[in-house]
Amino acid sequence: MWDFEVSPKQSIGETVLEELRERAAADGVALRVGVVIENNDAVLLLEHEEHVEGRSPLHLPGTVVLPGETLAGAVVRAVREETGLSVTDVTRHLGSFEYLSSAGKPVRREHFAVEVATPGPVRVTNYADYRWIPLSGELPVTSSIRRILEAYQE
Repeated sequence: MWDFEVSPKQSIGETVLEELRERAAADGVALRVGVVIENNDAVLLLEHEEHVEGRSPLHLPGTVVLPGETLAGAVVRAVREETGLSVTDVTRHLGSFEYLSSAGKPVRREHFAVEVATPGPVRVTNYADYRWIPLSGELPVTSSIRRILEAYQE
C-alpha cells in the first residue's frame, strides 16, 4: 500500500464535488459517500454479518466524509478500506438520500460512480462478504439504493 494519497482522475469535475459539499454544510447535514463499482454488468455489494430485520444486508461501499476531506478523497478511501480496490476515476454523481443517524442527526449520503484499476481481488474488511449482483436482475437492496442504481443505469 502507498504511504501517500493517490488522487484519482475526476471526470465528474471538482466544481460539482465542491457544490455538493457546500450544500451539505449550508443544510447542516453530516456528509457520507456511497460508491457504485461495476464489472461485467454487475455491481459490487457488501454484505453485513448481522442482518437487521426489514433491511437489506447488502450495501454499496461507503463512508463518512472526514473534516477537511474532499469528496473524491472520501470515495477513494471508502473503496480502498472496504474492498481493497483502487479508484482511478470518479466519473459522475448519481444522487443522494437523507436519513437520521443512530444518534438522531441528519445525514446526507451522496453517491458516485467510479472506475477502478482492476475489479479484483476484492478484500472486505468491515463486512462478512461481497457479491457482484447483475444490474439486469432483482436488486436485493433498499429502495433508496435501488433508486441510486437506477440512476446509474440511465
